[in-house]
Amino acid sequence: MLGGKNSPTHHVLTRPVIDGPWWQIAGNPDMGKYTSEKQQPVDFGIWQAADGTWQLWSCIRNTRCGGHTRLFYHWEGKNLTDSDWEPRGIAMEADTTVGEAAGGLQAPFVFRAKDTFYMIYGDWNSICLASSTDGKRFTRVLNEQGRSALFTGPYNNTRDPMVIYDKGMYYCYYAGHTGPDGTVMENGKTVRKTYKSADFCRTSADLKHWSQPVMVAAGGTADQKTDWFGGGAECPFVVRKAGAYYLFRNQVYGKNNLNTQYASNDPLNFGIGDDSSRIGTLPVAAPEIISSGGAYYIVALNPSLDGIRIAKLKWEPVE
Repeated sequence: MLGGKNSPTHHVLTRPVIDGPWWQIAGNPDMGKYTSEKQQPVDFGIWQAADGTWQLWSCIRNTRCGGHTRLFYHWEGKNLTDSDWEPRGIAMEADTTVGEAAGGLQAPFVFRAKDTFYMIYGDWNSICLASSTDGKRFTRVLNEQGRSALFTGPYNNTRDPMVIYDKGMYYCYYAGHTGPDGTVMENGKTVRKTYKSADFCRTSADLKHWSQPVMVAAGGTADQKTDWFGGGAECPFVVRKAGAYYLFRNQVYGKNNLNTQYASNDPLNFGIGDDSSRIGTLPVAAPEIISSGGAYYIVALNPSLDGIRIAKLKWEPVE
């Protein structure tokens, strides 16, 4: 509810609204021997490289790469407003020698810290990190054990990370879900959880040492409008705007795609088991929000799951 315990009462509360037609920037790529009739471009990352070009990496699922069937594919565009960006080929595959699950790459997200670009992504079980100097070629950042994993859990299939930098700290938001029976494994024991899926956040000052997880969103009406048992809190994306924090939380992919938005003063609390911070919904899947040249844009999956599209985004006051 508006004006609830998490609502940004000291700021003008706004909601995102799609502002005009979509244009498609990527389709379903030809990946040679890995190409499959069932493949789908899904969770992605989009950013501007050091040379000013725009980069798009998407997780392609149901490929012939083996394992969990997922890898990253790469497109490049000269301008954010251009259609049909140039396909650049397969960008990354899972590396089992550093602990990643075969075919398990999910949801790349890129952010810049000074002169370094960082890509945070999922490997099916953990959140991992890679770095780049040009924003195009990335090298995995390995821990002291020679692994790419930063952290795992507390729910299954730790995935869909994104990062904001705020007040000297990095906030990494990500998703996880329980099994179909509502349980997860903790310290070798089966534990039943209240929510079948949830969004979590961990914080870090250096991108190496991360806090314990905080559940930031779960339950509510978003959990009642999902297309599978673990899909009520997928692809969390947080925008900081005018002193408030806006969470985009995904429920449904495909032709009935659905995403719910929340607003809060607290970046670690968007409502647990209630809708007090809920401000609206959009008919999109896995959106990423970009601010460029004084304008906002929303990037999302095609409803047919055969490509990725962009539209302008505006923010309107919540009545």
